[in-house]
Amino acid sequence: MAASGETPAVGTGRRDAADDPEIWADPADPARGVILGTDKQAGLHVYDLGGQQLQFLPEGRLNNVDLRSGFPAEGRPQILIGASNRSAGGVSFFLADPAAPGAPTVRRWGFAATTVSEPYGFCLGRRGQAFVAVMVGVDGDVSQYGVTEVAGGPVLVQERSFTVGSQSEGCVVDDAKGMLYVAEEAKGIWRYSLDPATGSTRTLLASAPSAMLAPDVEGLALLREGDKTWLIASSQGDSAFAVWRVDGAEPAYAGRFSVVAGSGADAVTGTDGLAALGGPVGAYPQGLVVVQDDADTPGETASTVRSRQNFKLVDWRAVKLALGL
Repeated sequence: MAASGETPAVGTGRRDAADDPEIWADPADPARGVILGTDKQAGLHVYDLGGQQLQFLPEGRLNNVDLRSGFPAEGRPQILIGASNRSAGGVSFFLADPAAPGAPTVRRWGFAATTVSEPYGFCLGRRGQAFVAVMVGVDGDVSQYGVTEVAGGPVLVQERSFTVGSQSEGCVVDDAKGMLYVAEEAKGIWRYSLDPATGSTRTLLASAPSAMLAPDVEGLALLREGDKTWLIASSQGDSAFAVWRVDGAEPAYAGRFSVVAGSGADAVTGTDGLAALGGPVGAYPQGLVVVQDDADTPGETASTVRSRQNFKLVDWRAVKLALGL
């Protein structure tokens, strides 16, 4: 399906290196929201829901970003944002006030060190009332932490650690099902319980290389739509995206899609990170998918040009139509 919009290229003095996005929209007013995007050479970009830049926070080599609403900090519920920081060796945390008028302003909250080989993949989740952070090291070593506020700043308390097997990055938490999905880049997608007592017990959701996934397997995202939950994975090797329905007892494969040129945006190639949010999101009445594009100019290829990268916006309705969901 065609792209429906895009952000500006993430260009900084250290060249473009867009990596991973995330989306927040106000459930009470879906026109209010932001798209976050990491520049893994420089920091964090904040865009409106149409893709126009609102802020840039120069926080160093931020790789993956995620968020959860309702985090208790500074005496009120806030949007908790975390990003893996390869420069500093841990998680850079940010807060945004969901009650503030207009698009929420993102501000730095603090930093917490982690124990993995090198911070790479990152995702947030909730287990009941507890907030959880998962850091994936570049070597495939994973640490899971509880996240709390202490003395006005973030604190991580390690709950468990395990090894995936080889280089891994993308991860996403299904709060409703209590599941953690991790993408092992050359092997496929693993499913773990979020319960730390389960240790390293896991099942393979999909292998790679396969008809579904062409390595590297990169970003993972969940989209909730009523009683349905969809897992979307980046199949970087063939610039495509695979989709599963995961709210049932067992995951059900639903198909694959690619993003072609449209609305003045070029086609998506070599995607790394992605994000998805179901329901009304700005101009998207049923949901929005945001994907990293490794080459933001027609005719470029990811293997030869890395000077322009950005994030493309995709209407979830177009994905559903293409896959017959």
